[in-house]
Amino acid sequence: MIHDPGLSATNPDSPLIQIDHLTKVYELGEVEVHALRGVSVRVSKGEFVAIMGASGSGKSTFMNILGCLDKPTKGTYILEGIDVGKLSRDELAAIRNKKIGFVFQGFNLLSRTSAIENVELPMFYSTVSNKLRKSKAIEALEKVGLGDRLHHYPNQLSGGQQQRVAIARSLVNDPSIILADEPTGNLDSRTSVEVMGIFQELNNHGITIILVTHEPDVAQFAKRHVVFRDGKIRSDKVNTNPKIASEVIKDLPMIDDEEDEAA
Repeated sequence: MIHDPGLSATNPDSPLIQIDHLTKVYELGEVEVHALRGVSVRVSKGEFVAIMGASGSGKSTFMNILGCLDKPTKGTYILEGIDVGKLSRDELAAIRNKKIGFVFQGFNLLSRTSAIENVELPMFYSTVSNKLRKSKAIEALEKVGLGDRLHHYPNQLSGGQQQRVAIARSLVNDPSIILADEPTGNLDSRTSVEVMGIFQELNNHGITIILVTHEPDVAQFAKRHVVFRDGKIRSDKVNTNPKIASEVIKDLPMIDDEEDEAA
């Protein structure tokens, strides 16, 4: 039994994520919907993977299982040496809090809560002191370039800035992996590239990132492309020439933050 997922020992040579023959079947009345059909994949520490596929391909179900938000019908999911399928509800919650950072398309910020308070939220479920919680939140916001917006509320921030707050929130518990579900879906093209630049910088510092996107242009910033179709992985390829966000953004028109915030 895993009493403290944050302290579980792992073999440094083992994959960060090891998935074998994963199947997910939903029962809708008398109808069975096969969302995943025998998926097997490995993800090593420090990878930047884009999960792609059309609606209904199985990529969202796969991400829900990766994020310990759902359990497979069959198959195994090993995260840092832990067999996730054998964990209790409380243990799954601990895994989500300590090992996985989530970034969503809709930001999911509390509207009446400042940037720093939004970032502090994941640490309220731990034994972190108030002083350390605040310092870690500030550090995370500074990492994403919002050190001067600590006390701004979401309605005082542009869409790109709100997503930066969400990324900072995903970082504060030093997760093993960041799962980003369509993180640029609500953003304009320049802001999307800026957000991808943050992910690339984090990945360059060793953070493992798995990104779900249906946009090929966004996927080009990742180092590996895994494409789902009909509940199976149809291709899994290394991107030998990923786009560099800091270079791409030089050719994009500027967007005034003040105009964006007022929009």
